Amino acid sequence: MSLLSSVILGLIQGVAEFLPISSSGHLAIAEHLLGMTGMEVPEFFDVLLHLGTLVAVFAAYWTDIRDMILEFFAGVGDLVHHSTPNPVPPARRLILLIIVGTLPLFLVLPVQDLVEGLADNMYFVAGALLVTGCLLFASDRVKKGRKTEKTATLLDVLLVGVAQAIATCPGISRSGTTITAGCFVGFERRFAVRYSFLLSIPAILGANVLSLKDALDTVIWTEVPVYLVGVAVAALVGYACIRLLKMIADKGRFGFFAYYCWIVGALTLVLTIVRG
Repeated sequence: MSLLSSVILGLIQGVAEFLPISSSGHLAIAEHLLGMTGMEVPEFFDVLLHLGTLVAVFAAYWTDIRDMILEFFAGVGDLVHHSTPNPVPPARRLILLIIVGTLPLFLVLPVQDLVEGLADNMYFVAGALLVTGCLLFASDRVKKGRKTEKTATLLDVLLVGVAQAIATCPGISRSGTTITAGCFVGFERRFAVRYSFLLSIPAILGANVLSLKDALDTVIWTEVPVYLVGVAVAALVGYACIRLLKMIADKGRFGFFAYYCWIVGALTLVLTIVRG
Protein backbone atom coordinates (compact mmCIF):
# COMPACT_ATOMS: atom_id res chain seq x y z
CA MET A 1 0.00 0.00 0.00
CA SER A 2 1.29 3.46 -0.89
CA LEU A 3 1.48 6.36 1.55
CA LEU A 4 -1.05 8.32 -0.55
CA SER A 5 -3.53 5.44 -0.43
CA SER A 6 -3.12 5.23 3.33
CA VAL A 7 -3.79 8.95 3.74
CA ILE A 8 -6.85 8.89 1.43
CA LEU A 9 -8.36 5.86 3.15
CA GLY A 10 -7.72 7.44 6.55
CA LEU A 11 -9.46 10.60 5.38
CA ILE A 12 -12.48 8.66 4.11
CA GLN A 13 -12.68 6.63 7.32
CA GLY A 14 -12.52 9.71 9.53
CA VAL A 15 -15.27 11.49 7.58
CA ALA A 16 -17.64 8.61 6.88
CA GLU A 17 -17.43 6.97 10.31
CA PHE A 18 -18.93 9.95 12.11
CA LEU A 19 -20.85 12.10 9.65
CA PRO A 20 -24.34 10.60 9.05
CA ILE A 21 -23.78 9.49 5.45
CA SER A 22 -23.14 5.73 5.88
CA SER A 23 -19.56 4.63 5.33
CA SER A 24 -20.68 1.08 4.45
CA GLY A 25 -23.06 2.38 1.80
CA HIS A 26 -20.39 4.56 0.18
CA LEU A 27 -17.91 1.69 0.19
CA ALA A 28 -20.43 -0.60 -1.52
CA ILE A 29 -21.19 2.05 -4.15
CA ALA A 30 -17.49 2.63 -4.82
CA GLU A 31 -16.87 -1.09 -5.23
CA HIS A 32 -19.83 -1.93 -7.45
CA LEU A 33 -20.54 1.19 -9.49
CA LEU A 34 -17.13 2.87 -9.69
CA GLY A 35 -15.12 -0.25 -10.47
CA MET A 36 -13.05 -0.22 -7.29
CA THR A 37 -13.47 -3.89 -6.42
CA GLY A 38 -9.77 -4.45 -6.84
CA MET A 39 -8.87 -1.79 -4.29
CA GLU A 40 -9.69 -3.81 -1.21
CA VAL A 41 -8.47 -2.45 2.12
CA PRO A 42 -6.03 -4.83 3.88
CA GLU A 43 -7.92 -6.36 6.82
CA PHE A 44 -5.30 -5.40 9.40
CA PHE A 45 -5.27 -1.81 8.12
CA ASP A 46 -9.08 -1.74 8.34
CA VAL A 47 -8.87 -2.80 11.99
CA LEU A 48 -6.30 -0.10 12.71
CA LEU A 49 -8.42 2.56 10.97
CA HIS A 50 -11.38 1.74 13.21
CA LEU A 51 -9.13 1.93 16.24
CA GLY A 52 -8.01 5.33 14.94
CA THR A 53 -11.60 6.55 14.94
CA LEU A 54 -11.95 5.21 18.49
CA VAL A 55 -9.04 7.47 19.45
CA ALA A 56 -11.09 10.37 18.05
CA VAL A 57 -14.07 9.40 20.25
CA PHE A 58 -11.84 9.11 23.32
CA ALA A 59 -10.31 12.53 22.61
CA ALA A 60 -13.67 14.22 22.05
CA TYR A 61 -15.38 12.63 25.07
CA TRP A 62 -12.46 11.96 27.39
CA THR A 63 -14.14 13.62 30.37
CA ASP A 64 -17.17 11.34 30.09
CA ILE A 65 -15.02 8.25 29.56
CA ARG A 66 -12.74 9.11 32.49
CA ASP A 67 -15.72 9.65 34.78
CA MET A 68 -17.27 6.34 33.71
CA ILE A 69 -14.01 4.47 34.39
CA LEU A 70 -13.75 6.03 37.85
CA GLU A 71 -17.40 5.30 38.59
CA PHE A 72 -17.02 1.70 37.45
CA PHE A 73 -14.39 1.05 40.11
CA ALA A 74 -16.36 3.10 42.66
CA GLY A 75 -19.40 0.96 41.87
CA VAL A 76 -17.41 -2.23 42.43
CA GLY A 77 -16.33 -0.83 45.80
CA ASP A 78 -19.94 -0.02 46.70
CA LEU A 79 -20.98 -3.59 45.84
CA VAL A 80 -18.26 -4.97 48.11
CA HIS A 81 -19.36 -2.73 50.97
CA HIS A 82 -23.09 -3.21 50.20
CA SER A 83 -23.64 0.52 49.82
CA THR A 84 -25.24 2.41 46.92
CA PRO A 85 -25.29 6.21 46.65
CA ASN A 86 -28.67 7.85 46.18
CA PRO A 87 -29.07 9.30 43.65
CA VAL A 88 -26.78 7.22 41.45
CA PRO A 89 -23.96 9.35 39.96
CA PRO A 90 -24.72 10.30 36.31
CA ALA A 91 -21.51 8.70 35.00
CA ARG A 92 -22.37 5.40 36.69
CA ARG A 93 -25.86 5.50 35.24
CA LEU A 94 -24.40 6.25 31.82
CA ILE A 95 -22.43 2.98 32.01
CA LEU A 96 -25.68 1.07 32.45
CA LEU A 97 -27.34 2.97 29.59
CA ILE A 98 -24.48 2.10 27.22
CA ILE A 99 -24.55 -1.58 28.23
CA VAL A 100 -28.30 -1.83 27.63
CA GLY A 101 -28.03 0.09 24.36
CA THR A 102 -25.39 -2.35 23.11
CA LEU A 103 -27.45 -5.51 23.77
CA PRO A 104 -29.50 -5.42 20.50
CA LEU A 105 -26.26 -5.85 18.51
CA PHE A 106 -26.09 -9.46 19.71
CA LEU A 107 -29.28 -10.14 17.73
CA VAL A 108 -27.37 -9.32 14.54
CA LEU A 109 -24.59 -11.87 15.09
CA PRO A 110 -26.58 -14.93 13.83
CA VAL A 111 -27.41 -13.10 10.57
CA GLN A 112 -24.19 -11.12 10.22
CA ASP A 113 -23.19 -12.77 6.93
CA LEU A 114 -26.64 -12.08 5.48
CA VAL A 115 -26.48 -8.42 6.53
CA GLU A 116 -22.99 -7.98 5.08
CA GLY A 117 -24.18 -9.64 1.86
CA LEU A 118 -26.71 -6.84 1.36
CA ALA A 119 -23.77 -4.67 0.22
CA ASP A 120 -23.89 -6.60 -3.07
CA ASN A 121 -27.45 -5.40 -3.73
CA MET A 122 -27.26 -1.86 -5.07
CA TYR A 123 -31.04 -1.50 -5.01
CA PHE A 124 -30.98 -2.14 -1.28
CA VAL A 125 -28.04 0.22 -0.67
CA ALA A 126 -29.74 3.00 -2.68
CA GLY A 127 -33.01 2.51 -0.80
CA ALA A 128 -31.18 2.49 2.53
CA LEU A 129 -29.50 5.82 1.73
CA LEU A 130 -32.90 7.30 0.85
CA VAL A 131 -34.24 6.05 4.19
CA THR A 132 -31.24 7.55 6.00
CA GLY A 133 -32.03 10.89 4.37
CA CYS A 134 -35.65 10.67 5.56
CA LEU A 135 -34.53 9.93 9.12
CA LEU A 136 -32.14 12.89 9.15
CA PHE A 137 -34.82 15.16 7.68
CA ALA A 138 -37.29 14.04 10.35
CA SER A 139 -34.79 14.55 13.17
CA ASP A 140 -34.72 18.28 12.42
CA ARG A 141 -38.45 18.46 12.98
CA VAL A 142 -38.72 16.52 16.22
CA LYS A 143 -39.65 18.54 19.27
CA LYS A 144 -36.57 19.26 21.35
CA GLY A 145 -36.25 16.79 24.19
CA ARG A 146 -34.79 17.25 27.67
CA LYS A 147 -33.67 13.77 28.70
CA THR A 148 -30.05 13.19 29.65
CA GLU A 149 -28.21 10.35 31.38
CA LYS A 150 -29.99 11.43 34.57
CA THR A 151 -33.51 10.91 33.21
CA ALA A 152 -33.28 8.59 30.17
CA THR A 153 -34.99 5.24 30.76
CA LEU A 154 -33.76 1.76 29.92
CA LEU A 155 -36.52 1.51 27.29
CA ASP A 156 -35.24 4.73 25.69
CA VAL A 157 -31.71 3.43 25.25
CA LEU A 158 -32.94 -0.02 24.21
CA LEU A 159 -34.80 1.61 21.32
CA VAL A 160 -31.67 3.55 20.37
CA GLY A 161 -29.77 0.26 20.54
CA VAL A 162 -32.28 -1.35 18.17
CA ALA A 163 -31.66 1.57 15.79
CA GLN A 164 -27.93 0.88 15.99
CA ALA A 165 -28.53 -2.80 15.20
CA ILE A 166 -30.61 -1.84 12.15
CA ALA A 167 -27.81 0.50 11.08
CA THR A 168 -25.49 -2.47 10.54
CA CYS A 169 -27.23 -2.72 7.15
CA PRO A 170 -25.14 -1.07 4.39
CA GLY A 171 -26.53 2.33 3.48
CA ILE A 172 -28.04 3.03 6.91
CA SER A 173 -25.92 5.53 8.83
CA ARG A 174 -25.07 4.39 12.38
CA SER A 175 -24.56 7.89 13.76
CA GLY A 176 -27.52 9.37 11.88
CA THR A 177 -29.88 6.58 12.94
CA THR A 178 -28.89 6.52 16.60
CA ILE A 179 -28.97 10.32 16.92
CA THR A 180 -32.39 10.42 15.24
CA ALA A 181 -33.68 7.64 17.50
CA GLY A 182 -32.39 9.55 20.50
CA CYS A 183 -34.25 12.67 19.38
CA PHE A 184 -37.47 10.67 18.91
CA VAL A 185 -37.35 9.21 22.43
CA GLY A 186 -36.88 12.69 23.88
CA PHE A 187 -33.13 13.04 24.36
CA GLU A 188 -31.71 16.53 24.58
CA ARG A 189 -30.00 16.96 21.22
CA ARG A 190 -26.51 17.37 22.61
CA PHE A 191 -26.97 14.26 24.73
CA ALA A 192 -28.31 12.37 21.70
CA VAL A 193 -25.03 13.04 19.88
CA ARG A 194 -22.90 12.30 22.95
CA TYR A 195 -24.71 9.04 23.67
CA SER A 196 -24.48 7.98 20.01
CA PHE A 197 -20.69 8.31 19.96
CA LEU A 198 -20.16 6.75 23.39
CA LEU A 199 -22.40 3.88 22.25
CA SER A 200 -20.08 3.35 19.29
CA ILE A 201 -17.16 2.40 21.56
CA PRO A 202 -18.28 -1.16 22.48
CA ALA A 203 -19.67 -1.64 18.95
CA ILE A 204 -16.39 -0.76 17.23
CA LEU A 205 -14.26 -2.60 19.81
CA GLY A 206 -16.40 -5.72 19.60
CA ALA A 207 -16.36 -5.83 15.80
CA ASN A 208 -12.59 -5.41 15.67
CA VAL A 209 -11.86 -7.96 18.38
CA LEU A 210 -13.86 -10.53 16.40
CA SER A 211 -11.84 -9.83 13.24
CA LEU A 212 -8.43 -9.25 14.85
CA LYS A 213 -7.24 -12.88 14.74
CA ASP A 214 -7.83 -13.24 10.99
CA ALA A 215 -6.36 -9.78 10.41
CA LEU A 216 -3.11 -10.64 12.19
CA ASP A 217 -2.67 -13.70 9.99
CA THR A 218 -2.49 -11.50 6.88
CA VAL A 219 -0.52 -8.51 8.16
CA ILE A 220 2.48 -7.28 6.16
CA TRP A 221 4.71 -5.90 8.90
CA THR A 222 6.85 -3.79 6.56
CA GLU A 223 3.74 -1.76 5.67
CA VAL A 224 2.77 -1.01 9.29
CA PRO A 225 4.47 2.44 9.33
CA VAL A 226 2.42 3.38 6.26
CA TYR A 227 -0.72 2.07 7.98
CA LEU A 228 -0.02 4.22 11.03
CA VAL A 229 -0.03 7.38 8.90
CA GLY A 230 -3.55 6.55 7.73
CA VAL A 231 -4.59 5.81 11.32
CA ALA A 232 -3.34 9.24 12.43
CA VAL A 233 -5.28 10.91 9.60
CA ALA A 234 -8.44 8.96 10.53
CA ALA A 235 -8.10 10.01 14.17
CA LEU A 236 -7.53 13.71 13.41
CA VAL A 237 -10.26 13.96 10.75
CA GLY A 238 -12.63 11.90 12.89
CA TYR A 239 -12.13 14.27 15.83
CA ALA A 240 -12.86 17.28 13.60
CA CYS A 241 -16.03 15.60 12.28
CA ILE A 242 -17.26 14.86 15.80
CA ARG A 243 -16.80 18.51 16.71
CA LEU A 244 -18.63 19.54 13.54
CA LEU A 245 -21.54 17.19 14.23
CA LYS A 246 -21.84 18.49 17.79
CA MET A 247 -22.17 22.05 16.48
CA ILE A 248 -24.72 20.99 13.86
CA ALA A 249 -26.76 19.13 16.48
CA ASP A 250 -26.87 22.24 18.68
CA LYS A 251 -28.52 24.10 15.80
CA GLY A 252 -30.75 21.18 14.82
CA ARG A 253 -29.68 21.22 11.19
CA PHE A 254 -29.14 17.77 9.68
CA GLY A 255 -30.98 18.78 6.50
CA PHE A 256 -27.79 19.11 4.44
CA PHE A 257 -26.89 15.48 5.12
CA ALA A 258 -30.46 14.44 4.34
CA TYR A 259 -30.30 16.05 0.89
CA TYR A 260 -26.86 14.55 0.31
CA CYS A 261 -28.10 11.03 1.13
CA TRP A 262 -31.14 11.51 -1.13
CA ILE A 263 -28.97 12.64 -4.03
CA VAL A 264 -26.46 9.81 -3.63
CA GLY A 265 -29.24 7.27 -3.13
CA ALA A 266 -31.14 8.46 -6.21
CA LEU A 267 -28.01 8.51 -8.39
CA THR A 268 -27.11 5.01 -7.23
CA LEU A 269 -30.59 3.77 -8.09
CA VAL A 270 -30.49 5.37 -11.55
CA LEU A 271 -26.98 4.06 -12.32
CA THR A 272 -27.95 0.58 -11.17
CA ILE A 273 -31.01 0.56 -13.44
CA VAL A 274 -29.03 1.91 -16.42
CA ARG A 275 -26.28 -0.66 -15.98
CA GLY A 276 -28.97 -3.34 -15.78
